[in-house]
Amino acid sequence: MNKITVARLIRGLCFSGSLLVAGSLLPSGQAQEPRVELSYPHGPDSFRQDDVPRGEVTEHTWQDSKVFPDTIRRYYVYVPAQYDADKPAALMVFQDGHAYVKEDGDFRVPVVFDNLIHQGAMPVTIGIFIDPGHKTEKLPPEPGWRPSPANRSFEYDTLSGDYAEFLLSEIIPEVGKSYQITDDPDGHAICGISSGGICAFTVAWQRPDQFRKVLSHVGSFTNIRGGDAYPGIIRKTDAKPIRVFLQDGSNDLDNEHGNWPLGNKQMFAALEFKDYDVEFVYGEGAHNGNHGGAILPDSLRWLWRDYKLP
Repeated sequence: MNKITVARLIRGLCFSGSLLVAGSLLPSGQAQEPRVELSYPHGPDSFRQDDVPRGEVTEHTWQDSKVFPDTIRRYYVYVPAQYDADKPAALMVFQDGHAYVKEDGDFRVPVVFDNLIHQGAMPVTIGIFIDPGHKTEKLPPEPGWRPSPANRSFEYDTLSGDYAEFLLSEIIPEVGKSYQITDDPDGHAICGISSGGICAFTVAWQRPDQFRKVLSHVGSFTNIRGGDAYPGIIRKTDAKPIRVFLQDGSNDLDNEHGNWPLGNKQMFAALEFKDYDVEFVYGEGAHNGNHGGAILPDSLRWLWRDYKLP
């Protein structure tokens, strides 16, 4: 039995019996007929627990980018209750931050972080949740994908070091003015959904000296801006010291950019061929955060296993 099958049996089929019409995070405004899928339920680690200390989330605006000029964006910072200003914390960065920071959304990261940090299942970790850049003078009244952030595909789908530079020279130093973050690259993780998923991989691929943990949800490893080349590149490049968790589903997108399930399977096969520390959970979900959110606690346990802050 292969690794994909094992992972699917263990986690991928842990769904409820209810049916829903799947929404989509569509690349570059492309449309696709909605699919009917099974809904994956959240477990206890995705809900508030009375005895668990709560971290704090603050909202900020960034419009002084040198890497992506003439953009404006929201970002959010999560600081766990256990944070000690005298001790460096681990770091995890999320693309499409609004989707991950919502406590009643698919991912509920502040709730999951609170529970796992309290359990000792992951280190004391500061979270940075960053939205893509809008090319407007002011931000839309509400965060989200509508209206679509004009710079999203350019920032996320481009296979270059620009987004990593944006994080390392702008956003992380800004957050570092207020909080102490470890400089240990094994203590830096990055996550995203759809185009944000390939962006997370690109950041670690370009800068493994700074990021060594990747979590990708329904990642767009397709030909939006050349991302379908990654499996071949991975196979012909010396392995890098990064750990990768991939999630996708059989009802993910299939359009002119490519086939998302195939792209993720190819990524997994290439990473496994090069002996990366890689996990792939393949279920039956569509192009949304339902399945990835349901397995997020276990994904984070796997990603942070054995890690201790220096």
